[in-house]
Amino acid sequence: MRVALSNYAGTNNMNRCLVVVVIVAAALAGTAEAGSPVPPFESDADPTAQSRIDELVVGRLKQLGIEPAKVCSDGVFVRRVYLDVTGTLPTADEAQQFLNDSDPAKRRKLIDRLLGREECVDYWTMKWCDLLRVKSEFPINLWPNAVQAYHRWIRTCVKENVPYDRFVREMLTASGSNFRKPQVNFYRAVQSREPQAIAQAVALSFMGVRPESWSKEKWTGTAAFFSQIAFKPTGEWKEEIVLFDLEQAATEAAAKTLQTGKFPDGKPAELSPGKDPREAFANWLLAPKNPSFARNIANRVWFWLLGRGIVHPPDDIRPDNPPVNPELLAFLEQELVASQYDLKHLCRLILNSTTYQRSHVSPTEDSKGETNFACYPVRRLEAEVMIDVLCQITDTREQYSSIIPEPYTFMPEDQRSVAMADASITSPFLEKFGRASRDTGLVSDRSNRTTAAQRLHMLNSSHIRRKIEGGPKIQPLIHWTREKNAESITELYLMILSRFPTEEELESVKAYRDAGSGTGRVLRDLAWALINSPEFSFRH
Repeated sequence: MRVALSNYAGTNNMNRCLVVVVIVAAALAGTAEAGSPVPPFESDADPTAQSRIDELVVGRLKQLGIEPAKVCSDGVFVRRVYLDVTGTLPTADEAQQFLNDSDPAKRRKLIDRLLGREECVDYWTMKWCDLLRVKSEFPINLWPNAVQAYHRWIRTCVKENVPYDRFVREMLTASGSNFRKPQVNFYRAVQSREPQAIAQAVALSFMGVRPESWSKEKWTGTAAFFSQIAFKPTGEWKEEIVLFDLEQAATEAAAKTLQTGKFPDGKPAELSPGKDPREAFANWLLAPKNPSFARNIANRVWFWLLGRGIVHPPDDIRPDNPPVNPELLAFLEQELVASQYDLKHLCRLILNSTTYQRSHVSPTEDSKGETNFACYPVRRLEAEVMIDVLCQITDTREQYSSIIPEPYTFMPEDQRSVAMADASITSPFLEKFGRASRDTGLVSDRSNRTTAAQRLHMLNSSHIRRKIEGGPKIQPLIHWTREKNAESITELYLMILSRFPTEEELESVKAYRDAGSGTGRVLRDLAWALINSPEFSFRH
């Protein structure tokens, strides 16, 4: 299908119906009209299995009788991997350099470079902050100093690629000031301080389990490990000490509670008064032979990169919600443990697989195809990524603030949205486009659904129009001259869609110019059209 550019609304008599047709949505919809060329979303690269991941995925697809998609084109890949690894788009120069590179290993080399960039650190820190509920205000109430300390610690761990088991152990067993020992904020970021509520947060974050489905005995047994945590205020504003309460541990009631302690797998725990039971739970959870731990994070990383978990949703692992490909999940678990919980190693394996690099254009209409990773799942950009890339391609700024009394905050104008520590600091755009609330740590805290209000904002708002018309980076490109028209069109495509325009797209823009639209607004309208295309707002 084709997408016509229409209703570019603004002021100064700019409302009009455009006659330009830019074919940017055909392959995103999976089909094209008969005889209509579509942008080159697919390549002629060898689609056969290149790794153990691919062998397991293709093997499952053969069982189901489903044909996998072709490998994506270089233009699709460079945009996809930038977004999935760094939450940014490549610049026009970066995209062009990659597209013109003839090195057969260029995809692997690009993956390695992106995994080492600061933007990758910021973006993956945001993912962890969503899961770990990093938020200063209601209902989490970490407060500003604690949020900054917690975010800084998480970001440092991501930057240094701290082994995942050590990352989790430090949170589970931490004691100290929430300002000076940031890891203890894991416990403070739980809405209730009851042991069962803490056990629920632990199970969700590190096992991918929703304990509501557990039996009362199982939930009570797990809660016993977190029954002796104390929260003590200090003289400093909003500071608290989180610690193992030795006084409480010495009571008769505490001894009875410890007797009920059972690990989630049903194994009784031998807990003795005077010893922090959180240590025993951490030892059980982080044991290499415990599938609950490695399975959860392997599944979540797969979800973060492909938009769908092997167990889906990724925070609802239970016997009656089995993995679609158990062998694939088991392989990822084994690789993670063998690499000593190196999450970058796991990312690198997935990113280099043919499975990740397949086109989103599925050769089948069977819904099991996408479920079993026959193609790359199409999904809308996160709110933070959407506004950041809009600012990136226009060189404009956004205002982020919190009007809640604690804190009453304004962020620097050059602040990237994905790098903000505190989910209480926001903007109308972020709220409209469904940024994560960080209230529960569930994936449902974030909404990537497309709404009518979002579409109208992109099409008609003065907010987007000002970025296109006044952005210092885009301004030099949207003033048409016959000497550089093709060059400017190409750069807009590279900047916004990370690919070269097709011949038909070039002809469409020229036809629009020749139809009397006025040379002064042709490229401005083109920029608006590309930004409003599904190819821009969706990962594909």
